[in-house]
Amino acid sequence: MTTPPESSSSRSRKGSFGPNAWLVDDMYDRFLADPNSVAESWREFFADYQRSAVPSVATSAPPALVVATPDIDAEATPLRGAAARIVANMEASLAVPTATSVRTVSARLLEINRAALNESLSRSSGAKVSFTHFIAFAIVKGLAQIPSMNASFVEAVDKKGTPGIRRHEHVGLGLAVDVERADGSRNLLVPVIRDADTMDFRGFLLAYEDLVRKVHAASFGADDFVGATVSLTNPGTLGTVQSVPRLMAGQGAIFGVGALGWPAGFEAADPRALAELGVGKVMTLTSTYDHRIIQGAESGLFLKFVAECLTDSTTSTTRSSRRSGSRTSRRAGLRTETPRRTKATPSGS
Repeated sequence: MTTPPESSSSRSRKGSFGPNAWLVDDMYDRFLADPNSVAESWREFFADYQRSAVPSVATSAPPALVVATPDIDAEATPLRGAAARIVANMEASLAVPTATSVRTVSARLLEINRAALNESLSRSSGAKVSFTHFIAFAIVKGLAQIPSMNASFVEAVDKKGTPGIRRHEHVGLGLAVDVERADGSRNLLVPVIRDADTMDFRGFLLAYEDLVRKVHAASFGADDFVGATVSLTNPGTLGTVQSVPRLMAGQGAIFGVGALGWPAGFEAADPRALAELGVGKVMTLTSTYDHRIIQGAESGLFLKFVAECLTDSTTSTTRSSRRSGSRTSRRAGLRTETPRRTKATPSGS
């Protein structure tokens, strides 16, 4: 059984459940059918809960159209509950005008840093750090460098309906985690690392793995899913080369990470020949953003900075990592503080 929030504070927390709304609806349906099927704190949470509406987006009034009656397929399986919520969320996301920036990044230094850190960890805590941990931390640093990316569109700032922009003081990083149910179906949960920009690498890693652990153990609470200002998805763990994910209303950007591998055309080449040519593995990063409030140049500069964090040991992010105390990995110019209390493994997020 999932663990609910410790108190009703999540109700007063600013922000919505975004792509996780289906989960709360699912829990609420269970509560309505049998209040004892959820934990006591969940019952407290749902005591004055009202089912959230699908996020709306301000648009100009369309001309009157004659809506055709849809073709009915009586043999199809109806989508209800959580599945219907996902349909509504995806259709609502179509109203968000997005654009996408794409950047191919060398993964050589990333591989060296990860191998060096995991070698150090193997002699101490036994924990492991994934590529996603490094990339996610670089994204947080990139948002601090290009703060215009950490914003969200507001439908109205006054009674006239004047649109606006909310610039967030801190980063709430949503982590897209693929979850397989007992019946083989799959759903996406997006827990949130709140105030991620205030953490050093060790604190970030612990927070990241704590959330992923909660999701896979179904021990999360409602409070774990609110406060996202941007999201990160990593379909590269499944071999996907490039992803342009849907951006949910309420967030300014979502970032995708592609598979790490050899450039196209070099997959079957002899490793010795690749070494002589200086060809290394690469990965693709994408930034899909709300074009009403974020411009292409800002997204491009953001990806440029993230790429420098992952490929250049002299970037400001790398230097800030060196200020972490405790045991560190020193190869390839990157020092990253060793976590002591986690057994982190590469996740599917």
